[in-house]
Amino acid sequence: MISMYQLMITIGIVLAFLSNTWLGSYATIGGVTGGHWRLMLGIISIPAALMFLGVIFLPESPRWLFLKGQKENAVSVFKRMRLPMEEISREIQEIEESLKVTVNGFKMLRENPNFRRAIGLGIGLQVIQQLTGINVIMYYAPRIFKIAGFASTEQQLWGTVLVGVINVLATFIAIAFVDRLGRKPIMYAGFVVMGLAMVTVGSLFNMDLDKNPSYGLFAIAALLLFIVGFAMSAGPIIWVICAEIFPLQGRDLGVTFSTATNWIVNAIVGGTFLSLLAGLGNGNTFLLYGGLNALFIVFFLLFVPETKGVSLEKIEANLLSGKPLRRIGR
Repeated sequence: MISMYQLMITIGIVLAFLSNTWLGSYATIGGVTGGHWRLMLGIISIPAALMFLGVIFLPESPRWLFLKGQKENAVSVFKRMRLPMEEISREIQEIEESLKVTVNGFKMLRENPNFRRAIGLGIGLQVIQQLTGINVIMYYAPRIFKIAGFASTEQQLWGTVLVGVINVLATFIAIAFVDRLGRKPIMYAGFVVMGLAMVTVGSLFNMDLDKNPSYGLFAIAALLLFIVGFAMSAGPIIWVICAEIFPLQGRDLGVTFSTATNWIVNAIVGGTFLSLLAGLGNGNTFLLYGGLNALFIVFFLLFVPETKGVSLEKIEANLLSGKPLRRIGR
């Protein structure tokens, strides 16, 4: 389910890229063709409005209704889902059992050092996801295609669409194999692919692209390979691991910390990329991200557990017993 969540995000990104390409190159509005950057921003209101309308018809969570003592309303939500009564009874029993566990993340944060270790791991994983360099490419793809020698706006925007499509397709690799091969093997493969791709892009950008236009094509091929590496590994799997490592009592706070970290580092990466290009140069900036991907392999070796096939209860028991983080999935 978490991998499907990531897939829906990638599909949304592709739709945004297609919209931008149409508005940037083809749309004729007010006698002007292309270049409608204001509409690129304003069109965001359409999915936002659809989401608002959808929320109006979205039922409350049965778990939340139980918390508020509204058992009959919770049952009616299950009935709207066309569930048979036997399954509804089973769901109700599970919710009632789970609600006996007191959720108090801040208390655990103050009193339990093992929970703080999980918080630190979740923060570290989200920092890693962003420092792979993915949003450098997603935010600045037209600029990168320009560096590679694609001069026209139309070429740059269609190149961006290609990045988005590959991002969607490669996410299916994670969906297919995350529970077959495990989290860490896929992550190791992803880091190798992303690191080598970034080093290749950086090395080619340090060459004279004007004299050797083919280098630009090779750089873009390596860039697309990076997208495959990210979409099959760090894109969905970081979220999967972060959903598994926190104990039930503090899972809400743990996921909050890790998700907030993701967006904070996202903003830092997006805000510093152009400065890095100006300060380090085009090629060296990508070499830097390639080196970071190599370091992340070491982090995973030392700290990240393999959680394939292990129940959340077992992971929680291992964590709270003080086992090393890399062993809490055993």
